Formats: sequence, C-alpha cells, structure tokens
Amino acid sequence: MATYKEIQDYIKENFGYTAKTCWIAHTKEICGLSPKVANNRNNVNERVFPCPEKKQEDIKKAFRYFGMI
Repeated sequence: MATYKEIQDYIKENFGYTAKTCWIAHTKEICGLSPKVANNRNNVNERVFPCPEKKQEDIKKAFRYFGMI
C-alpha cells in the first residue's frame, strides 16, 4: 500500500496540485480502505475538510496506479 506522501507526489506530478491528506483519507473511506486516523482529530465520525468530488477521481486514479483498488 502506498504512503500518503507517495500518493501526494503522484497527484502533484500527474494532475498539478497537492492533495490534502484529509482528502486522501476521505477517499480511502469511500473506497472501503482503512485510512489512518489523525491524532489531532476532534470527532472520528465527522470530517472538517471532506474531499471535493472533482478531486476524488484523481485520488482514485492514484489508488489504481499503486494497486490499492
């Protein structure tokens, strides 16, 4: 499984922006993968910065590239 840094680097190189780690974690949840839970997270059941729908497809492409889905 790829690290968050590897996923961010892939997205930066192929899509031209840096994905937030919270976006990656949210997309992992959507895909049924187990995201890391940040230790500074106030509420485990609530997302302060959910991943925008237009960015989710790019992150899913990175997951496919790394063989995660």
